[in-house]
Amino acid sequence: MIKLIGAVLILVSTSWAGFEAARHLTERPRQLRQLKVALQSLEAEIMYGHTPLADATKNISKQLEKPLSWFFESFANKLEKASLTVKEAWQESLDDVWKNTAYKTAELEIMKQFGETLGQHDRYTQQKHIQLALTHLEREELDARDKQNRYERMVKSLGVLSGLLLVILLI
Repeated sequence: MIKLIGAVLILVSTSWAGFEAARHLTERPRQLRQLKVALQSLEAEIMYGHTPLADATKNISKQLEKPLSWFFESFANKLEKASLTVKEAWQESLDDVWKNTAYKTAELEIMKQFGETLGQHDRYTQQKHIQLALTHLEREELDARDKQNRYERMVKSLGVLSGLLLVILLI
């Protein structure tokens, strides 16, 4: 009886690990799409709404799901309350929220580079920087979708099969 319970626990835990890894592969493309939508909204707020940056990012944070909404909310709050530059507020917000996302280092670098230019230029130059960031994020999204398509089923199966192998070896 104890062997059976142990076998079930091993199988459940390895399967869970496989499904959790697959969830991460699914989350990354979804969050990248959200990030692109957020930057497009920021572009619209800057270009057509003439909205101040803090107000624009606060509006955007209300339209997004977590964890990305946390980032834009944190950024807006830092701009309003702290005596930080736009670049410093952007960087601190990235540092605060990034570990809660499914993004990789490449996306972090894209966002850091974008933050370097945010609020530094006129609207049209800012629009070009947003378009550049969107182009880079599009490339990363294609890569993330490719990895998801290639590895998601394999990772789930690997979790279940490794559990089965462990159970067989231990019995």
